[in-house]
Amino acid sequence: MSDNEVLTPAIRALLKSKNPMILTGAGISAESGIPTFRGKDGYWRNHDPLTLATPEAFAKDSRTVWEWYNYRKEIITSKQPNAGHFAIVKLKELLPDLTVITQNVDGLHQRAGLIELYEMHGNIFKMKCLSCNTISINSETTLESLFCPECGSNRVRPNVVWFGESIPGEIINSILDTVRNADLIMTIGTSGTVYPAAGFAIEVRRREGVVIDINPDANSAFSNDILIREPAGLALPRLVEQFSALR
Repeated sequence: MSDNEVLTPAIRALLKSKNPMILTGAGISAESGIPTFRGKDGYWRNHDPLTLATPEAFAKDSRTVWEWYNYRKEIITSKQPNAGHFAIVKLKELLPDLTVITQNVDGLHQRAGLIELYEMHGNIFKMKCLSCNTISINSETTLESLFCPECGSNRVRPNVVWFGESIPGEIINSILDTVRNADLIMTIGTSGTVYPAAGFAIEVRRREGVVIDINPDANSAFSNDILIREPAGLALPRLVEQFSALR
């Protein structure tokens, strides 16, 4: 099957869509060289990430948790957005009603130039004050920088959603409104195994919307109408280029 034959059904669906949305996961970041959270490369100093990304771990040893997050920030800062990230920015320019939702906390979409998106699990380059609830930028990777700029407290934590925590109500409600109105969802580099994100495609499909899955991983669990078994950095630029030419 040629590249065009693979992409044509997705382009046709996009042309018909009135309320499209995109959901991105760890796979698109992995294409930029960022280790996946649950992969073997996610281990740090023999710590399983699943034991560090919890409120309990932070309460027990906040210094170690912060050192891990600062290590991750150093890795992310050394990487660049890839062609998939930039293609999404271009698609958003072509489709102003497109909503982009990411499960990633690395900020690569913003660095590629995407201004409007929902970050389901927060952002690793932000911190939240436990004293006054102020959320602020924290790009530094030293423990000495961990002070709230609003109240001066050192009781701050990464502004990310940990295991055992809920996505903030305002964010998840806005996302669910988007899902309920979407007539097309494009899932990119996400396994379809973690809820609530795994349920988005199910809901869109239940209402006879179109599910496009872009993922080279054969273990992707998303039920789909259109499957593009390629990395986002290869498939998305071609898709956006052809879509632009046909509009």
